[in-house]
Amino acid sequence: MRILITGAAGFLGSHLCDRFLAEGHQVIGMDNLLTGSVDNIAHLAGNENFLFIKHDVTNFIYLPGPLDAVLHFASPASPIDYLTYPIQTLKVGALGTHNALGVAKDKGARFLLASTSEVYGDPLVHPQREDYVGNVDAIGPRGVYDEAKRFAEAMTMAYHRTHGVDTRIARIFNTYGPRMRLDDGRVVPNFIGQALRGEPLTVYGDGSQTRSFCYVSDLIEGIYRLLMSDYTEPVNIGNPSEMTILQLAELINEMTGNPAGIVLKPERRIKGDPQTRQPDITRARTVLGWVPQVDLHDGLRETIAYFRKRV
Repeated sequence: MRILITGAAGFLGSHLCDRFLAEGHQVIGMDNLLTGSVDNIAHLAGNENFLFIKHDVTNFIYLPGPLDAVLHFASPASPIDYLTYPIQTLKVGALGTHNALGVAKDKGARFLLASTSEVYGDPLVHPQREDYVGNVDAIGPRGVYDEAKRFAEAMTMAYHRTHGVDTRIARIFNTYGPRMRLDDGRVVPNFIGQALRGEPLTVYGDGSQTRSFCYVSDLIEGIYRLLMSDYTEPVNIGNPSEMTILQLAELINEMTGNPAGIVLKPERRIKGDPQTRQPDITRARTVLGWVPQVDLHDGLRETIAYFRKRV
C-alpha cells in the first residue's frame, strides 16, 4: 500500500512509519515540525519507500499519485503543547482533519483518525467504554484539545456517512516509550527525567490520581489491526491496567535507583484534568483480537534506557 501519515515526525507518527515500512508499504510522512522532530525519522533517510514532506495540514494537501490509506496523527498531544499552542491545536483538529479527509475521499483511500481518551473528559463512568459520551468542559483550558478531537470524530463520521469514505477512529489512551520528549509535560518523561538527574520526583496532591499506561509497540499494533479491520465505530486502544501516580513514581525511582525519593506538592489541577483514566478494551479485544502484551516494567526499562542518553 501507499500510505500518508500526518504528524509523521511525532512520537506515535514516527513509530507508525517504522511499522508500515517494515510491513513492506510505501510511506509518505507529513509534518510541520511544530512539536515533532526530524530526529524521530532521521533513521529513515535514504529509505526508498519513505518520503518526508514538511507541510502544515491545516493548509490544502496536494499529493500526486494514488493513496491507499491516510492516517491522521498530526496534533499537539501533551498538555504543555496544546496549552502553548491552543489555536494551532484547534485548527489541526478541524481544518487538518477536513483536509486529510478530503485527500482520502479524492483518492478513494481508507482513513484512520488518531483520537484520544480525552474525548471522555473528566469521566463520570469508569472504566470508559466507547458508548460513553463524556464529561467535557468545552471552554476550559483543556477544551482546545478535547473539543478538537471530538470535532475531528464528528467530521470523520460525517465523511463516512455522507461521502462513503472508509473510516476508522482510534481513541488512544496514555502511551509511553522511546521518542517521547523529556520536556513534553507528561508524567512518564517527567518522572524519568527527574529520576535520572537524581532529583526527587514531584507528585502533585496525594498522588491518588490514576492512569493506565500502554507501551508504544502495543499501541502501534492496535492501530495497525484497526486500519486493516472493517470496523468503523470508535475503538479504545490502551492498557486497562490502572495505577496511581504515586505508585508510578515509586516504581520509576526503584527502577532507576534514584535515592532522592518523592516530594508531594499542593495540587495544581488544571480545570478539567481527569482524576481517573482507564479504558474498557472489550471492543478492541473482540473486534481486533488485540490486548496489550508489554509489561509495564519491560516498557519502562526500554524507555529509561532511551532517556539515559538524553539527560
